[in-house]
Amino acid sequence: MKACVYGAGSFGTAVATVLASNCETVALYGRDAAAIDALNATHENAGYLPGLKLPERVRGTTSIEEAARGADLVVVATPSHATRELIGRALPYLPRSVPIITVAKGIENDTLLTMTEVLEQALPEELHPYVGVLSGPSFAKEMVLRLPTIVTIAARWEKLAQRAQKIFSNDTFRTYTSTDVVGVQVGGSLKNVIAIAAGMADGLGFGHNARAGIITRGLAEITRVAVRMGANPLTLSGLAGMGDLVLTCTGELSRNRRVGLALGQGKKLDDVLAEMKQVAEGVKTARAARDLSKKMGVELPICEQVYLIAYEGKNPKQAVMDLMTRTPKAEAL
Repeated sequence: MKACVYGAGSFGTAVATVLASNCETVALYGRDAAAIDALNATHENAGYLPGLKLPERVRGTTSIEEAARGADLVVVATPSHATRELIGRALPYLPRSVPIITVAKGIENDTLLTMTEVLEQALPEELHPYVGVLSGPSFAKEMVLRLPTIVTIAARWEKLAQRAQKIFSNDTFRTYTSTDVVGVQVGGSLKNVIAIAAGMADGLGFGHNARAGIITRGLAEITRVAVRMGANPLTLSGLAGMGDLVLTCTGELSRNRRVGLALGQGKKLDDVLAEMKQVAEGVKTARAARDLSKKMGVELPICEQVYLIAYEGKNPKQAVMDLMTRTPKAEAL
């Protein structure tokens, strides 16, 4: 088998290493010719995962057409804001009747569409049944190190999810299937916003009580939105919901938590992002979450405060005070 991975960042590279266990060839597409040449020469993605050796079956390419040629599986690993443009360029070369799996954890800002919805808009109707999503608690570095990782693959067509499951699964990467594409994607997207909030609490020195409260009430916000969009609430108690939320809010490798930590320490967002090579999806998703809240009439107080801090310069301490002094109410989703 051959797999195609569009996006040679940290997570795309990690996915390629997982697929190498079941595929004879994994074509990893990236735009940076020098980085791709170096990856092929050294079997290392030094820009994103320095010091970690990649399987020889992973081969980089700067050709969208070459990457897709003969593929039995296509993975779209570009950031959410770049997914529409990438799939538009790849469309003429995509093989028919193979899984097309997005791994981006974000919502398109202007349209408020999930990544599978973006793919379906960009692809002809005949390919819609082959679109799916992989999400769950999965740091790229640990995947490359072959540390045990467990995720969910969701598709509206269950057989498609099961087909992708077979290609992804190995002795260190376990996958479960789901048909709840909405719940899996909303959980994977909004948890990044909550992780920024958790990082800010840590940066402010607020302790473990505050972090646990943010995670728990953050999950309530995520579930509220997901259910309004048609998701099964039980999905949010699983890997793509609570599992990914806990990892991203507490893990030292979390980019979104790192952004929040810096904001809580008094740094400006532009300065924080300028120091990062990798994309922190939660920054863009904070805007999308706020827009979703207004569009659907769903209250998202934590996401709202993250938006105000990131985009309107609100003081993090004041944001916490405003959250803590909201009108008392019964605990509910």
